[in-house]
Amino acid sequence: MKFNCELKKIVDDSYEIEIGHDLYDTLINDLRNGLCGKVKKFAVVTDSIVVDLYGRKIHDMIKNAGFTTDLFVIPEGEKSKTRQMKEFVEDSMLEKGYRRDCAVIAVGGGVVTDLSGFVAGTFGRGVPFVNFATTLLSAADASVGGKTAVDTPLATNLIGMFNQPEKVYIDIDTWKTLPERQIASGLSETIKHACLGDAELFEYLEMNIEKVFDCDRETCEYISEHNCAVKYKVVMQDERESGLREILNLGHTVGRAIETVSDYRLLHGEALAIGMIAQVKLGEKLGFISHENVQRITELYKRAKLHTEIPDYIDKTTLVKKLYTDKKVRDGKLRFVFQKEIGNVMQFGENNFGKEITEQEIAQIIESM
Repeated sequence: MKFNCELKKIVDDSYEIEIGHDLYDTLINDLRNGLCGKVKKFAVVTDSIVVDLYGRKIHDMIKNAGFTTDLFVIPEGEKSKTRQMKEFVEDSMLEKGYRRDCAVIAVGGGVVTDLSGFVAGTFGRGVPFVNFATTLLSAADASVGGKTAVDTPLATNLIGMFNQPEKVYIDIDTWKTLPERQIASGLSETIKHACLGDAELFEYLEMNIEKVFDCDRETCEYISEHNCAVKYKVVMQDERESGLREILNLGHTVGRAIETVSDYRLLHGEALAIGMIAQVKLGEKLGFISHENVQRITELYKRAKLHTEIPDYIDKTTLVKKLYTDKKVRDGKLRFVFQKEIGNVMQFGENNFGKEITEQEIAQIIESM
């Protein structure tokens, strides 16, 4: 005997991204107006740096609005994006009596938003969550698109899920407390977005990139909106990375490998900058980008106060082997996404944006850096 379980359903995972300044009251009003449904209990997840800058303030405002809330603080940095830290947050929530009738508010950068979104996706088989992004990197990358994940000793982001938030708040005022190094790291993803899908943004950065370090209001609003627009266009067409969304991994094959091999001494954006330069150098050899544009991209990364060479402490043989842990690897073969000049990407067949390359091809580029 056979039973056919008809479980077809249409799910609307649409959500709003609000870019602005001093968005705390907006968040509280949205919660009061049912952003997370009838939920009255909110787990505020943040890190050891952001807690005193913004996390505690948001927690206290939620509490003063009449909701039940607790702060859950993880150590800052990429080394906290692990299965063990996810377990710590989950166990801490359970100890405080959190069950399925709760929601998660992530307050912080990419590590916090990635980890919190993954927690929310599995806690009680799924509870609502909201991202309050406090870094340029999370505004550019982690808070948009619904990818959540943790790292493993082998590589970054290999374990996770697609889980869309109820809303994303990008509060540009929070960038004023970022160290210069964190702003540079966020600019790395911004330049990547310009390279793959927004030539106008690239030219704007060439004229205005120094203003970002001064947190110039108009400049920061411009790059925030364009960052979201690039990701929106891609994610709208391919939410679950069946093809086109792979282009958002531009520069990440080498970048993620360097990040892991450096034992996270390099921030994500710092590692990505080096990965982007490796990608354009190989792309030039393959005829995808002109030498002039390679020079423009290299110069822009330098002006963003990012290194474009591989640090001496990185073992290049180990780095080449680490490339095989990339999610784009198919049947043990390396695959790269390549940009097409500036503002576009190469396509290698229907819905295929990754090109198979040999280990020797990328090893030569890495050796030259």
